[in-house]
Amino acid sequence: MSDFFTMLPGEAAAPVPDGPVLCPASAGMKRIHRVFLWVYDEAPGLARSADDGDTERSAYVAEVLGNFDKLLHVHHESEDLLMYPKLEQRAPACALHAQEMIRQHEEVKQHLDAIEPVREEWARTADAAVGEDLAQRYEALSAVLKVHLRREVTEVTPAVEKVLTEKELGELASHGVDSFDKKVMLAYLGMVLATNPPGEREEFFKDIPLPVRMAYRLMGRRLYREQYSTLFPGRAIPETL
Repeated sequence: MSDFFTMLPGEAAAPVPDGPVLCPASAGMKRIHRVFLWVYDEAPGLARSADDGDTERSAYVAEVLGNFDKLLHVHHESEDLLMYPKLEQRAPACALHAQEMIRQHEEVKQHLDAIEPVREEWARTADAAVGEDLAQRYEALSAVLKVHLRREVTEVTPAVEKVLTEKELGELASHGVDSFDKKVMLAYLGMVLATNPPGEREEFFKDIPLPVRMAYRLMGRRLYREQYSTLFPGRAIPETL
């Protein structure tokens, strides 16, 4: 996925303001976007992975997917609250691109809102027809994300790097974290590390606060491996740190 973030013909980046780079927004966004691209590529297959009536399987998979759905929503919410207003204020020439990204966020939210009741019904019933409906809804969401997550990096984050400070980027990354169970976040951290190439995962990990790194070493790696092996029985577990 190293060349995924490439602008396509007909697309145009937002005007990049003059001045020094203040934060590594492009690199950071790529690392987070990779895990969402991977998850929503896998989501349709996971929604089809429970036998009809196997509620133990459907409940587990639905819980994991529900956590990722919430993570995606919180990620976009943080950008709408803490990134795009600053970009529009500090670089007015980027306003059209900012508004387009916010519109795409709303499109993603509409997909997530439609998915939620179907996912919850499938969790309770493991009905094969409901699971197929859920799978198709995740396929539609994945298609939208493959456009949005690429364009946000190729068109917008180079300008964001010139207007947001490292402190502000950190606030963006930490937004909403407290609304998740710590075990969920530690397993998620394993997924982020696993879906990024060697070199980048080390750069990402070293920027994480020391207590979180210690918790990951003590517990998070195991939680990640257990979650992955339960989601994908028999599949080799991707390496992480």
